[in-house]
Amino acid sequence: MTRILIIFILSASLSACSSAPYNPSVFDYQIDEGILNNPEFKHLVIASINLGKPSRMHLKKSEKQIDDKVAHYLRQNGFSVSSSRLFESRWEKATHKYGELYNPSTGKLSKYFQSALAETIEDLTKNANIDAVVFTDLIERDIQFSGGMNHIARWDGVSRKPSLQGPGAGVPADFNWSQNVKAVSLWVSIYDGSLKRVFTSIGGIEVTEAIDMKAANPSFIRRRHVLNKDSQIEEGIQLAFHPLIVMKKYPSKVR
Repeated sequence: MTRILIIFILSASLSACSSAPYNPSVFDYQIDEGILNNPEFKHLVIASINLGKPSRMHLKKSEKQIDDKVAHYLRQNGFSVSSSRLFESRWEKATHKYGELYNPSTGKLSKYFQSALAETIEDLTKNANIDAVVFTDLIERDIQFSGGMNHIARWDGVSRKPSLQGPGAGVPADFNWSQNVKAVSLWVSIYDGSLKRVFTSIGGIEVTEAIDMKAANPSFIRRRHVLNKDSQIEEGIQLAFHPLIVMKKYPSKVR
């Protein structure tokens, strides 16, 4: 088990092929090329937990929606996706063994988190006809809108314009566009039965803050509704899985 856990922890150092993005905001994916043309690499399960800390509450409510869309996308492209209950049952067994693995009061993962995760993946890939486990973390980024006339934010392969929320006469001419604003991305990580990370990438989805036009001095606040635009979610999923599944309009010279 110790050897397996060491492999898991050091998986970020795998020999991988990286993208050379033309769009500087595209995430520099890593992929073990051995899985690209491997007909045996087809049976996946989506983890019902994050690889890192749990999502923030305003994102957590959208996790199942995102996972359903990810499963649909994978199946459309020739993968078999098993029920996440396979993962959940084994994860529950691990949590009973190791106890609470995340402390919400401190925001810290237990020192046993990686051991529990390693045992869960090992059990799935040995006993449930699963080739790999897919993690779909919703993460927040600090982004900025550009100056000038258009005010575009670019991160993790996407370009988005600012949203306005509430009535108002317009954004003041002296509005500070250089401030940090929150945006959400999908971080995909895939681990095989040897606990090696065989693929990881990130696709941008949407800006989670809008300009509050009701205020005397408009400022960015969290949007009332986040992750409710299917087109943006689907773009983020396609970016996050390229080149495991080639995105037709991938924003890079490398296709």
